[in-house]
Amino acid sequence: MIWRYGYTFESVLSELFTDFNSHMLKRIFYPTVLILGLLSLSSVPQGIEDFATSRANAAGVFLFPSWFSATDLVVADPVDSLAASTPVVVEVAEPEPVADPPKEEKVRSLRTLRSKDLETLLRAELQKRPSWRKLIQTKRMAVGIVDMTDRTEVKYADVNGRHMMYAASLPKIAVLAAAHDAIERGELKETAEITRDMRLMIAKSNNAATTRMIDRVGFSAIERTMTDPNLKLYDPKYGGGLWVGKRYAAGGKRNPDPIKGLSHAATAEQVCRYFYLLAYNELVSNESSSKMKRYLVDPELHHKFVNVLDRVAPQAKVYRKSGSWKSYHADVVLVQGPERNYIMTALIDDPAGESIIRELGSVLDNLLTED
Repeated sequence: MIWRYGYTFESVLSELFTDFNSHMLKRIFYPTVLILGLLSLSSVPQGIEDFATSRANAAGVFLFPSWFSATDLVVADPVDSLAASTPVVVEVAEPEPVADPPKEEKVRSLRTLRSKDLETLLRAELQKRPSWRKLIQTKRMAVGIVDMTDRTEVKYADVNGRHMMYAASLPKIAVLAAAHDAIERGELKETAEITRDMRLMIAKSNNAATTRMIDRVGFSAIERTMTDPNLKLYDPKYGGGLWVGKRYAAGGKRNPDPIKGLSHAATAEQVCRYFYLLAYNELVSNESSSKMKRYLVDPELHHKFVNVLDRVAPQAKVYRKSGSWKSYHADVVLVQGPERNYIMTALIDDPAGESIIRELGSVLDNLLTED
């Protein structure tokens, strides 16, 4: 109606100020306009101060009196306003647990390296001799070989590999490992007397020196090392393995193995595993492996496998332990030298066992070195 009769906004204000107290109008009118302006501006999410300034400058005196400055307009961020009035609990999600990077496997389990092709060749060679074939069938002959010519493709094969047999002096290697384990644990001091006895025990298979070492280390410590989860050189799940449960003397306490009640036992598989770990310095520890090699190298008894190696590989480095008692004969060698890098072991229960192992040494060396 006002605009239809030609009135302007300014004339209306003039009339209002004439009829009402101008001071009261300013106190009511301008705050009302200011509040309406704030409400309209509060919906602007970004650049609010620049937006308010530009809108205010455009409106000029139409909305605000000359004493009002648009820069006095402060609009709080909605989040900050909420935080000022209401306590906010900020939940910080815990980071996902990060697994330790997998440790690089230093040496693969020998059991995973079983080669069917190599085992076929091994069985074929052993079956050529009727007497050997009979010993294998009656489980009185066990053989194991590890071909490490190509260290990136190690191959393992055996016959009766998990059949535990009495092994005479060969299990003295278990005493050697347990002694070094005890030294690392601080349970045994590595004196000159002890190092001398360990050399006699291995190189010459001296029973008196071995018995002294057993008495120093103890049956429980020998068992502890052989059944250590990181070694498992005696494991009922795989037919047992290396075991020493009697002094190499006439008397004394016995601690027979839990499966067969043997005093000095071994399986071809576990003997191969022992020397395989030794070859990669993984037997007990790197340092202990190096020490044990010094006792096992350059054997002083030149029979069985060593008799053959003296002829076919005189320059090879040979780590060895053997054993004989009555009809039981055992031998193991780790051979490293010109064109050779292998392990071979044999457990025989036959009066002719020494000569059988000697002949077997030639057969296995040919098998492992042929192109």
